[in-house]
Amino acid sequence: MRIRAGYQIVYDCPQPTPMLLMISPHPSRLPQLENPHWVTYDPPIGSHHYTDGFGNTCTRIVAPAGRLTIATDFTIADSGQTDAISPNAVQLPVEALPDEVVVYLLGSRYCDTDRLSDTAWSLFAHTPPGWARVQAICDWVHNHIVFNYEHASAQRTAWDAYMERRGVCRDYAHLAVTFCRCLNIPARYCTGWLGDIGMPPPYGPMDFAAWFEVYLGGQWHTFDARNNSPRIGRILMARGRDATDVAIATTFGPCTLSDFKVLTDEVVG
Repeated sequence: MRIRAGYQIVYDCPQPTPMLLMISPHPSRLPQLENPHWVTYDPPIGSHHYTDGFGNTCTRIVAPAGRLTIATDFTIADSGQTDAISPNAVQLPVEALPDEVVVYLLGSRYCDTDRLSDTAWSLFAHTPPGWARVQAICDWVHNHIVFNYEHASAQRTAWDAYMERRGVCRDYAHLAVTFCRCLNIPARYCTGWLGDIGMPPPYGPMDFAAWFEVYLGGQWHTFDARNNSPRIGRILMARGRDATDVAIATTFGPCTLSDFKVLTDEVVG
């Protein structure tokens, strides 16, 4: 299967504004690209790339005063298979976890484990540890959070999502990640492209998607509390502790997001 993906993001800045962007496919997906990945800027500006501590590609720019359009368009090969299911994947004891995984047990900006620990154990202590417990968490989050783009909030934490019972895909992921960490299951937040490939219409507006991965049986596995079903065609962009680590744009000065379009379609023929 071949997937065409990209975006167009437009900012209006009243003054030159430094930005930290996370807008490239994850390095693990680069071998599947069918054409070179280029980020274009209108007007043309310089950029600098580096790899952060989580293995993501980050881009630094200084947006000029006025309007800046950031865009990319690429085609990538994909297996066409749905997310793998491993019902026998076991939960490892904390003392057996690799050192680099332990950070994904800790609380973070949007994953306030200290406020949800008792709740997590009261809801899921009766479930079998391992894959079944993570799936039970996804089922609960999927059934108790109401999705609506009007509910989006950059300030909402996992605790807020639990209390308000509403949000967007990032809130589903944050709450599920937090429950997992409270139960000593390493979990990390993921963002990227996810279209409606293999799904029946009607289709909603396209956006970047959020899901998460858990460490079971010595490897990472994909889960998605928002959709709560195996999907086709995920294109990973970045992983981290929560949305802070993988923000599409972190701006160091005033600016306005004026336009935002995301493309993810199967290439037919």
